[in-house]
Amino acid sequence: MNLIWGVILIVISSVGYFGQLISAFWPGTAEKLGLTEPESAVDATFHTDGRGEAYWDTAILWTLPVAGVLLVLNNPIWVYFGLVGGGMYLYFAGRGIVVRRVMQGQGIRIGMPDTLKVAYTFLFLWGLAAVITIFIAVAALL
Repeated sequence: MNLIWGVILIVISSVGYFGQLISAFWPGTAEKLGLTEPESAVDATFHTDGRGEAYWDTAILWTLPVAGVLLVLNNPIWVYFGLVGGGMYLYFAGRGIVVRRVMQGQGIRIGMPDTLKVAYTFLFLWGLAAVITIFIAVAALL
């Protein structure tokens, strides 16, 4: 079970981490890959917030992929990375969903409908992975 969840965690959380890394340092590449909307397609405030978030996320989101690697290696300190990383990804996903919903409600341009479906799907998956990881880590500590 630990091996399977560790691999799933590495894949899911690495998509988030490396997506934010690319968005922060290579925004043109992020647009070409569909990780971000072109600046002209969204409100300037949303675009700026996304860039700032990408820098910060690059600094903090590495914790969950590391938890996955440590879990695959059966290293007991994975639980601490899992708790911290799970908390980071839960915040990341929750903030991403709530901010987009509030901005949409205010009529702020935040992206095309198809792109938003993908964003909401991934944010949900990252949040779900975070919650599952937190539960598994707490169970491992008990």
